[in-house]
Amino acid sequence: MHKHGIKGRKFGRERDQRRALMRGLMCQLVEHSRIKTTLPKAKELRPKMEKVISKAKKGDLANRRRVIAALDSVSLGNYLVDTVAPQIKRDSGYLRIVKLDENRVGDNTEMAQIEFVDPITTSDEDSEGQVKENVKSTKTDGEAK
Repeated sequence: MHKHGIKGRKFGRERDQRRALMRGLMCQLVEHSRIKTTLPKAKELRPKMEKVISKAKKGDLANRRRVIAALDSVSLGNYLVDTVAPQIKRDSGYLRIVKLDENRVGDNTEMAQIEFVDPITTSDEDSEGQVKENVKSTKTDGEAK
């Protein structure tokens, strides 16, 4: 039997665990602007994250709320809309996946790096490009209480 009409990867997880995995990867990508992960996770992350970035580029209130809901973090959502999205100069294709030569030691899985195509600079970087300690909190409002 062929897998016709089946879309997406399971990653050996249930639905809520897959959503949490993708949300965590999206938050880390916004925070660090480049992450190293497995190739299938990077391929699954790119279309989801590009839709969030497209909403962030519009920047109106409704899309800001959608970005915050997708990332599940008010601070990272506002950071994406206010800082990252204005620096992106293209209409689509915001992310790039680079296959890495080394495989993971434990299970020999192909590794990849996913990053923004356009260079992203933050106001929290000093002259050498090093991010300062007080970057931003990734806690949601529920965790802060």
